[in-house]
Amino acid sequence: MFVTFEGIDGSGKTTLLQALAETMGKAHLCLTREPGDSALGKRLREIVLDAKTKGLDARAELFLFLADRAQHVAQVIRPALERGEMVFCDRYCDSTLAYQGAARGLSQDCIMDLNALASFGLEPDLTFLLDLPVSVAKSRMQQRNEAFEGRFDSYDGSFHEAVRAGFLELATRYAERIYVLDATRSLKELVSEAHKQLLARMPQ
Repeated sequence: MFVTFEGIDGSGKTTLLQALAETMGKAHLCLTREPGDSALGKRLREIVLDAKTKGLDARAELFLFLADRAQHVAQVIRPALERGEMVFCDRYCDSTLAYQGAARGLSQDCIMDLNALASFGLEPDLTFLLDLPVSVAKSRMQQRNEAFEGRFDSYDGSFHEAVRAGFLELATRYAERIYVLDATRSLKELVSEAHKQLLARMPQ
């Protein structure tokens, strides 16, 4: 089973992924992320998330993320699924549609075609979308003395609002796959709800 975790920066998706993995038990469970969990991806992550990478064209940005995805699926995700492991992935194709599509203004249809090519057509069985206001996400990051990751922290609130809107539109379009979680709730509540949803959708 292939499960992805999505949301704006600061939504807590990584924290939920790790907590849910602890609840499930890590045996036969592959935890991974985009960008950066393949040999190539580690180098690409340094580029796409580096605050020093300024003036990167939206199309160049898109193709870097797609290159990471192609290698990630080939080297990490598909082999894990073929071994019978459950895969928890921090960001996947929906992030590209929300960031490079909704927020950066590139064609959604084009991105969908390129996503399908880069991912070998591999789609998640379930996606958890952690949703919360951008202002709350920023406040959380500031309280932890952190910042939005790398280059994306320089974008203004309207950019992150567009990303959030993009995710919510995807949740409406793919309601059977994307389960929206209210990320303003406690981690304990989120883990409990996500766990119930996961168990309900696991193959019997």
